[in-house]
Amino acid sequence: MATNLPFATLDTLDPKGKRILLRVDLNVPMKDGQVTDQTRIERIVPTIAELADKGGRVILLSHFDRPKGQVVPAMSLKPIATALATALGRPVNFAHDCIGPDAEAATRSLNDGEVLLLENTRFQPGEEKNDAELSAALASLGDVYVNDAFSAAHRAHASTAGVATHLPSFGGRLMEAELQALFAALENPERPVGAIVGGAKISTKLQLLENLLDKVDMLAIGGAMANTFLAAQGLNVGKSLKEDDMLDTARQIMAQAKAKNCDLILPVDMVISEDFIAGAPTSTVPANAIPDGWMALDVGPETVKLLNSKLAGLKTLVWNGPLGVFELPPFDEGTNAVAQEAGRLTKAGALKTVAGGGDTVSALRHAGVLHDMTYVSTAGGAFLEWLEGKVLPGLTALSTTLEKTLPI
Repeated sequence: MATNLPFATLDTLDPKGKRILLRVDLNVPMKDGQVTDQTRIERIVPTIAELADKGGRVILLSHFDRPKGQVVPAMSLKPIATALATALGRPVNFAHDCIGPDAEAATRSLNDGEVLLLENTRFQPGEEKNDAELSAALASLGDVYVNDAFSAAHRAHASTAGVATHLPSFGGRLMEAELQALFAALENPERPVGAIVGGAKISTKLQLLENLLDKVDMLAIGGAMANTFLAAQGLNVGKSLKEDDMLDTARQIMAQAKAKNCDLILPVDMVISEDFIAGAPTSTVPANAIPDGWMALDVGPETVKLLNSKLAGLKTLVWNGPLGVFELPPFDEGTNAVAQEAGRLTKAGALKTVAGGGDTVSALRHAGVLHDMTYVSTAGGAFLEWLEGKVLPGLTALSTTLEKTLPI
């Protein structure tokens, strides 16, 4: 149990008879009115079930998609209520608004142990503005606020931050698990600690890289971002994706890594092709021998060997982003091989692996190791902003409400 969590947990809450405003993340993939990936739903089931089983009257708040303050029927949460009820194994009532008469009547009629889902909070124009009136209206529906949506904690919205200023507030079990994993990975890790960072552009991960340099002993760079680092060393990367305006920045990062005694790992060989299409002819070449007209689309087998040898010397690993274009075989082989080795070491108890952000979840699922890692975050932007060292408004709001008194 982490002792440095910046919020009160459910361990200190008796929910019986109380209306629990529970912020969750039901922004799940949908197609033809059906949920196509249950992961986020499955992750919130423990908190909902615990509160309901203890007699709480659970009122769920969530956003879905980007309706921009308008009522967009195709972005209603109602179809998700059905999927949630199936996952919970209990009925989920639904209110056609998140404030106003319909929501008020639905929350008043709840009995102990029952669950109610309110309509998409982003149907309200004040949600993304963290409007004070909307925050107060939402808070009036509950006695207690619980935030279990770490994935939305980087947003200062009415349902993620504003409500917490009105009610006694707690972190849910998923929020607790996310923070415990992140603290264990970066704030108080078992060393040596390493990070694998993939992705297309240094410009989108500059703060992440700079923050990690202060926290890790080894930093491995993959994806198209690695091409910019190689080019910054004077190597020809052919027509590979790179950022010419970030070459100086890449050189600065390499210099910082050396100064901080952080082992910076770049690809030593690449799988290349002339065409970015499935089934295109490929070749494997040293990283300093990419010909003109060819592009690097994955790390090669020697890089895989190098990375796997580095993993063997680590105790903690943070993973963000694939090493190649994993969606397009055969350019998934590098990511798959390193992910499978990380999974093997983690299952064996030799490594703690915390992963998340961007395409990372999809890449680990594709590699067949999603459930082998110590913790995989579905939080996306919030996970990245935490790794960048940014303040997350949703967490700040919880931490500043610890002194509120629970209703009698």
